[in-house]
Amino acid sequence: MDNKSSETRWPLKAPPLRNPGQSVEEQRNDLLYDKVLAPLLYATMLVFLAGYEWWRHFFPSPAKPYFVSVIAFAGIGYAIFAIARAKPELDALRQARDGEKFVGQYLERLRKDGFHVFHDLVGNDFNVDHVLVGPPGIFTIETKTFSKPTRGNAKVTFDGENILVNGFRPDRDPVTQARAQANWLRNLVLESTGRKVAVRSVVLFPGWWVDSMPDSLKPDVWVLEPKALPAFLAQERETLNPEDVSLLSYHISRYVRAQSRLAS
Repeated sequence: MDNKSSETRWPLKAPPLRNPGQSVEEQRNDLLYDKVLAPLLYATMLVFLAGYEWWRHFFPSPAKPYFVSVIAFAGIGYAIFAIARAKPELDALRQARDGEKFVGQYLERLRKDGFHVFHDLVGNDFNVDHVLVGPPGIFTIETKTFSKPTRGNAKVTFDGENILVNGFRPDRDPVTQARAQANWLRNLVLESTGRKVAVRSVVLFPGWWVDSMPDSLKPDVWVLEPKALPAFLAQERETLNPEDVSLLSYHISRYVRAQSRLAS
């Protein structure tokens, strides 16, 4: 290559789209650094300091290793306490990240059916795990990856308004969350394109048995196991032509890239 100028520029025209579970991954990395790596580094430094003092103790130089060793052991104790305290949250974030990755990889198969797939749209203090844009319309997808009981059935029930996970309500209502995400994306598309487009909300529970709802109930939120989603999409009538799908996908991708630039 002929280097006529020392100036260079980024070869890509735009930053890449986000990956499934990227927000959770970033949150987990921040927690890992603040609650695990920082205490470990602190304890390691104190251990090295204690080792240095012991080295001075065995050589002809004045040393007081006992006090420094006490501090080092205190640092180790603090690190162990901090790690043990952070472990449940780290495990939960890892589970959430893996669930989003699993669902994201599964959704990628829908591209062959004319869908555009987006992952991890970041809003103000929240994120939308996945978005589908295809012939049946636009769909926001919230992934809920809950631990399953070691015994008995792992079942999710939905009556059109309330979700029960093995008979218990989740701490955060997934239905309210899914509706808010759909409303946010609907407004985003309206602001970007000037078009009012319906946005359907979906909540997916990977690995769980989700009881099917009676045909008489037609809620605005779908609650499904991921493998059931393609069949539900196939039953929907087409509301967007290929040009609409491309236009709406372009505006959503432009938003995602603009957010990536702001974050960088």
